[in-house]
Amino acid sequence: MSRYPSIFRVRQKFDFPQIDDVPGEVRRQLERLELHRRVSPGQSVAITGGSRGIAQIAVILRAVVEHLRALGASPFIVPAMGSHGGGTAQGQREVLESYGITEASVGCPIRAGMETVVVCRTAEGFPVHFDRYAYEADHVVVVNRVKPHTRFVGDIESGLMKMLLIGLGKCAGATVYHRAIQDYSFGQIIRSVAEEVIARCRILAGLAIVENAHDQTARIEAVRPEEFESRERHLLALARQWMARLPFDRVDLLLIDRIGKNISGTGLDTNVVGRKFDDHKAIDGELPKVKLIAVRGLTPETHGNAVGLGIAEFCRSRVIRQTDVAAMRLNAIVAGHISAAMLPLDYETDAEILDMALGSIGLAEPPDARLLWIRDTLDLAEVECSTAYWDEARRRDDLEILTEPRPLPLDAQGNLPDRC
Repeated sequence: MSRYPSIFRVRQKFDFPQIDDVPGEVRRQLERLELHRRVSPGQSVAITGGSRGIAQIAVILRAVVEHLRALGASPFIVPAMGSHGGGTAQGQREVLESYGITEASVGCPIRAGMETVVVCRTAEGFPVHFDRYAYEADHVVVVNRVKPHTRFVGDIESGLMKMLLIGLGKCAGATVYHRAIQDYSFGQIIRSVAEEVIARCRILAGLAIVENAHDQTARIEAVRPEEFESRERHLLALARQWMARLPFDRVDLLLIDRIGKNISGTGLDTNVVGRKFDDHKAIDGELPKVKLIAVRGLTPETHGNAVGLGIAEFCRSRVIRQTDVAAMRLNAIVAGHISAAMLPLDYETDAEILDMALGSIGLAEPPDARLLWIRDTLDLAEVECSTAYWDEARRRDDLEILTEPRPLPLDAQGNLPDRC
């Protein structure tokens, strides 16, 4: 008898919307705002490009650029990603390029810099930073995905308003705002800063994106600045409803092939793994409840930034070697999530991780462990599950069993195959 659980593969049946003609929907949404009434020929428009792996983001940005050019404007892209990319202009440009966002692909210049303008101070007394290139433009269009935040909870989490702060605030602003969150609530900070930015920084429009459980574009909505808050509340509710989840709520060991900034701000989405409020366990009422997490690799798009690794208990030693420690630490400090950069126990092989982890899950014998194996926290359509879930999976209409139980596919060196 194997000392490890046998596994079978399931496909989750997600029934959520998808937009087929993304450029056409971008155009239709922007036309709805009648921007020609505010944009004059020759005016410059800064468009935000973020550090998340948003589906078809280069296509979306190009459609925004084409719409603005049709109005006679001169659009350009500014990297809007706080401290990501190592907190350097070149690093942030490279992050955009890793998502296919280049001057050629989007059809306009990219102006990357880390300099900010302090436009005012908030009622709480701290400075409001804004990207200098964007500040000097005649207009700014904010493009971002709306989704649950990985650390904060409220009716406004991650989306257009957060991009006004953390993204366009660059490293200087992100540092100030995350420090302020130690003294004030996330909701208060985001509303306080966003109100000042909208009033003072010539925000023309927002383009909000909501994705479905298959990491596909489910909704695009153009939003007037004065409606950012009200529309974002509605879109966040949809994002929560449509987001992907693990197929089971109780997990002894979760194997994750890869983490990265393109997957989530914390490398792995804490909403998916049940660790939004505590790095190493679900709190009362939070699901799923995952006892142990093991990370096997990093995405190429994260450029060595392994922030979020501190949420896992185990990792392959190669993950440590792949890590750009300086970039990870800078991101964690600026974000005020220092523990996200702490290192888990690392082992050279998957077999060593399995031996250590399965011996630490409680009274269940290792072959009977509740084990899930996923590619990342975005790609959850198909999941490998241990046979502890077999009976339940056979009863559920939302799961399709794709394989019979089989041994974990460890090679002669004791490693699982890489699916990155």
